Amino acid sequence: MLQKYDLCAVIFLLILNSSAFCQAIPRPQVEFNPRYYIVHRAEEKITVDGALNEKSWRAAEWTEDFTDIEGDIRPAPRFRTRAKMLWDDEYFYVAAELQEPDIWATLTNRDDIIFYDNDFEIFIDPDGDTHRYLEFEMNAFNTVWDLLLIEPYRDVEKAALHGYDIKGLKSGVKIYGTINKPGDADSCWTVEVAFPWNAFEEITEMNLPPEDGDKWRINFSRVEWKTAVKDNKYVKIINPETGKPYPEDNWVWSPQGVVNMHYPEMWGFIKFTTNTAFNKTTDFEYDEIEEIKWFLRQVYYAQREYYERNKRYADDLMLLDIPENNYETTIETTTNFYEAEIKIDDRSSVRITQDGLIKIINR
Repeated sequence: MLQKYDLCAVIFLLILNSSAFCQAIPRPQVEFNPRYYIVHRAEEKITVDGALNEKSWRAAEWTEDFTDIEGDIRPAPRFRTRAKMLWDDEYFYVAAELQEPDIWATLTNRDDIIFYDNDFEIFIDPDGDTHRYLEFEMNAFNTVWDLLLIEPYRDVEKAALHGYDIKGLKSGVKIYGTINKPGDADSCWTVEVAFPWNAFEEITEMNLPPEDGDKWRINFSRVEWKTAVKDNKYVKIINPETGKPYPEDNWVWSPQGVVNMHYPEMWGFIKFTTNTAFNKTTDFEYDEIEEIKWFLRQVYYAQREYYERNKRYADDLMLLDIPENNYETTIETTTNFYEAEIKIDDRSSVRITQDGLIKIINR
């Protein structure tokens, strides 16, 4: 795990040496309505083995079933996927159940590119600023890939730190069936991951562990390849027109509206409660500030489009393709930089910059 001063140096070098991406990017094609989940406190010690047999896990609610990454405009997933979460003083726990009639895996080395297999993925941005977030992937062998994103790839070409390992991470898998055995009918595989709170120290100033009522941004993804059996092994089905495997399915908890998990603004919300799952808390309200952030994100998308056409950023919101609004928005620009800001009250505002970073500014 990188030390804080090392991480700052890496961020500086990445930004210094990266290409500034100024081309337009796809806008999400779903309404901004992220899913949410209440994360209850575990009542007992959790053994991370993939079995999910503790009382707290049994009491915790499942999320909604996963949907296609693009939302309802695409067919529903062929197999069910759902997740649940818990926390205690030491860890943030994530579990998932992946229905699968043919369980297989090939990759066995840590930090292999796990989505080349069927996998389960976790994305965590505690402060919701869309920068400095964790990505975690695992396959049915419990081979893991953990990395840190300085920024989404749309903003920095080499945004990922692939050598980043989460110290103290725990993970487990339980197979309900047999792995890599064609010809039998499997049921599902369940996964369990424990993130130590200090894994987030370098990417946020949020409370660690969280306090009652704290909200984070998170999403989950499942990659599923179409396979056939050849020589008694599972192999990806090849598209005869391209000579390559057919594109994978991407199923997620909160739909992205675009085939790209690296739109953190589209991830779901989680709210931590000190109640246990035996004393369930169900209330969740979107903060008004999230609507302000979403409007500023429309400014960000539109500025990308404007820059691609004009090779500079717009200094007037009237020049941009953005929704009608009643926000008093100020904007300052140079050729290659801009800041758009909305005042909340006399002491605070919300600001977005050309790199997509969105922050609450307190004066």
